[in-house]
Amino acid sequence: MHTVIPYAAPAGLHCQAAMAQLSLPNLAQLLSLLNPTPPLLGSAESLTPLSERVHAKSLGLQGADGLVPWAALDAEHLGLTKLHGASGWAWITPCHWRVNADHVTMEDPYKLALSAHDSDALRAAMQPYFVEDGITLHPLNSTTWLAQGDVLADLPTASLARTRGARVDGWMPRQPQAQPLRRLQNEMQMLLYTHPVNDARKAQFLPPVNSFWISGTGTQPTTPRGAPAPRVEMENSLAEAALRDDGQAWAKAWQALDAGLIAKLLTHAKANEAMEITLCGERLAPTFVLQSSPWWNRLQRRFTAPPPHELLLTL
Repeated sequence: MHTVIPYAAPAGLHCQAAMAQLSLPNLAQLLSLLNPTPPLLGSAESLTPLSERVHAKSLGLQGADGLVPWAALDAEHLGLTKLHGASGWAWITPCHWRVNADHVTMEDPYKLALSAHDSDALRAAMQPYFVEDGITLHPLNSTTWLAQGDVLADLPTASLARTRGARVDGWMPRQPQAQPLRRLQNEMQMLLYTHPVNDARKAQFLPPVNSFWISGTGTQPTTPRGAPAPRVEMENSLAEAALRDDGQAWAKAWQALDAGLIAKLLTHAKANEAMEITLCGERLAPTFVLQSSPWWNRLQRRFTAPPPHELLLTL
């Protein structure tokens, strides 16, 4: 099993400050038993976070930054690519944008708690406007739709992980190809302002849906994907506090993770069961694996492995 921990070392100032005081005894023991492998390299400016690149690699998905074909993979699973082709797919996420004096912030779309009925109603209202630009919307789930159209082909887009609870201005696609999509976003703000779904939400003091986000673009290669890697378990318990840059809550979440999942992994490692763990920061995502090695190497690692907080500060 391969465990991936996103937001293991977020860049927020409060989380960075909390990191220096973090005590993770089970992770310290686990890392002393594992061997590091060359890390993936990234940056805080990349459209695709390192955790998603690790996940994509495990599934045999290929794509440049902002072009990992997540939506095309979903379309393939639903049999839509046989009808509409394999290119030009994207995720469309209904969301609430909060307009401030000098920037726009996206509230976490997963907290909108849209029902399937309301999601379908919004998609039906928006569909004719998308069709005018050659884009067809398909249902996927209550939080995400699939979109297909030539305008979406090979258009790099920022992961939703970059914009949830954050400013969207710097992550908007600016290519000439994206101009119709930016116009659509403006049109949807006007359309949705008086939509019955939003009227009902406002009556319940819930944020209205007033925009959408495009992500998951990219075309799957025609060559078959390689054999799948070991099963990947994405451990997302650090995400919410990290996105808020709540250092205290993030440290508590790490300590709970250390006492729970990491303790279980440590038990498996001591039993010499095969495993991998990847810690994802903004700049680096090192993977640690259990490999057979001479006893003196294992003893050396036990005394030379850096404390977890020092390792996290380098990510």
